[in-house]
Amino acid sequence: MSFEKFTEQASKYRNLDKMGVTEILQHINEEDKTVPYAVEKAIPQMEKLVSVIADKMLAGGRLFYVGAGSSGRIGVLDASEIPPTFGAPPELVQGVIAGGVTALYRSAEGAEDNETAGALVMDERRIKDIDVVIGISASGRTPFVVGALARAKQLSAKTILLTCNPTVAGVGDSGPPGSTIPATTADLMITLAVGPEIVTGSTRLKAGTATKIALNIISTGAMVALGKVRGNLMIDLHTTSTKLRDRAVRVVAELTESDYNSAREKLEASGWNLRDIIGEVKKN
Repeated sequence: MSFEKFTEQASKYRNLDKMGVTEILQHINEEDKTVPYAVEKAIPQMEKLVSVIADKMLAGGRLFYVGAGSSGRIGVLDASEIPPTFGAPPELVQGVIAGGVTALYRSAEGAEDNETAGALVMDERRIKDIDVVIGISASGRTPFVVGALARAKQLSAKTILLTCNPTVAGVGDSGPPGSTIPATTADLMITLAVGPEIVTGSTRLKAGTATKIALNIISTGAMVALGKVRGNLMIDLHTTSTKLRDRAVRVVAELTESDYNSAREKLEASGWNLRDIIGEVKKN
C-alpha cells in the first residue's frame, strides 16, 4: 500500500451500484460503527495535546485548526462553536480553510495544493510561540496543511498533525518514499486509523466523522481544563438566544438550588451575566 494512495484504497464494497437502498445504508452504518474504536486508540495522544493547549491558553496562546476541503470545514465548525458554548472570545480558537470563506460552502479543492498559501496564512494570523496549530489532513500530505505546519514550526508554535493515514512517518522518522510531509513539522501526531471509505476516497465519510469526534474531545477537554465547566454545566455560555437563556436559567437554578423563576430573576437582575452569579455562588 503506497503512502500516496492510502486514502484512495478501495473498500470491500465493490458493488454498491447493484445494492438496494436499505443495504447501502446498512453498510454505511456498519462502517461508521468502527469510528469510535479508531478514535479511542488515539486518546493517549489527545490527552497530551489537551494539556498542552490548556497550558498555552493560560499563557495567552491560541488554538488554530488548519485544513482543506472537508477537513477544513470541520475545523472551522468546531472553532465556531467554542464562543457560544464556552463564552470564549472568537480569536481563542480559529479555523483556517484552504480557499478562504468561500470554500466553506463551495468546493475549492485546488486550493489545497498551494503549500505557500498555507505558510502565508500563518504569518497573517501572527502565529507565536504560545500558540498551538493543528494541521488536519486525512491523507497526511495536503500541501496547504504541510506549508502551514512548517511555517508555524519556524515561528516556534506547538504543531500537531491530525491524520487518518497510519502510514505517515512518526515524528522524528524520515518518512516513506514519496512523502511530501516532513515529519519534523509536527511535534505530535494523532492518527485516526479508520481504514478505507465505503466510497473510495470519500474522506467526508469515516475520516470526517472521526475528525469531528476528535476535535470535540480536544476542544471540550481544553475548555474544561480552563475552568469553563462546573460539574457538567456550561458556566460561561453566551445567553444570545431563547434556548441559551433557558439553559442559563437552569444552570443557575441547579447551582443555587433555587426554582426556575427565582433563577431567572437573578439572571435578569444581573443583566444575564451568568459568570457573576456563579462567582457569588462560589464565594458562598
